[in-house]
Amino acid sequence: MLLKIGHKPDHGFDEPLGLLQDCHRRIEHFLLTLITIAGDASGRELGASQRAQFERAIEYFATAAPRHTADEEDSLFPRLRDTAEPATQQLMERLAHDHAAADEHHHAVDRLGKRWLADGVLDEADYRQLSEHLRQLKATYDEHIAAEDRELFPAAARVLPAKDIEAIGREMAARRQNTQPGLS
Repeated sequence: MLLKIGHKPDHGFDEPLGLLQDCHRRIEHFLLTLITIAGDASGRELGASQRAQFERAIEYFATAAPRHTADEEDSLFPRLRDTAEPATQQLMERLAHDHAAADEHHHAVDRLGKRWLADGVLDEADYRQLSEHLRQLKATYDEHIAAEDRELFPAAARVLPAKDIEAIGREMAARRQNTQPGLS
């Protein structure tokens, strides 16, 4: 799926499971942006275009990642716990653990990325740390997103009543009141 930043997502709040998958495409896009720019610049000064893209990606993860995690942990997971099979229950536990691990990496990437943007360059030790946190995030998200897209969301679509799916969509919309369109 091609991601078009600034365009309307494929799904609306009336299709929250699809909207969560749309968010996954944005996560993948912005993470690839960070990895590519970090790899290309290797801690050296960023060009104007690189800087703008890097800042946008850092901002995306600072604002959207916590909302996406809340969508899952506060809206989807509690509703699934009552109806899901044991395998889905175990999957949700693993996914919650992934969220915590990703959050730690996001904080480090945010700190190091903002340092790079403020100072203009990133020293070798900080660059290595940034690269490692980005590598860990990619590994975590590759497995995490695949499990949600292929297992969790289809399970939720099968077992959750329409009223619960509608409630998830309303809660997701409420988390995004007064935010920039197109950002999870």
